[in-house]
Amino acid sequence: MKVVNSTEFKSAIAKGVTLVDFYADWCGPCKMIAPVLEQLSTEFEGKAHIVKLDVDASPDVAQSFGVMSIPTLIVFKDGEAVGKAVGFQQKAQLAALINRAL
Repeated sequence: MKVVNSTEFKSAIAKGVTLVDFYADWCGPCKMIAPVLEQLSTEFEGKAHIVKLDVDASPDVAQSFGVMSIPTLIVFKDGEAVGKAVGFQQKAQLAALINRAL
């Protein structure tokens, strides 16, 4: 799973469906959700992208989307935010969030 920064963010969400995990290395729930995102990345390969954005390294992007708690997961379709979940989510909930955007 790719980690993007402020400069790569716009191009990462520009085309298709992308789930962005707004996270931090020190965040416990972020670490818990990482294996779930890895599984989804494999399952949605060719249909949707999953990328991570470190809120400590790119606070400007996090702030522009109103990220107040982490993990925050936002689904983008062709650059537009179309779905959002805050906190630890089960795999089925995240899959449904991605499927709604496909």
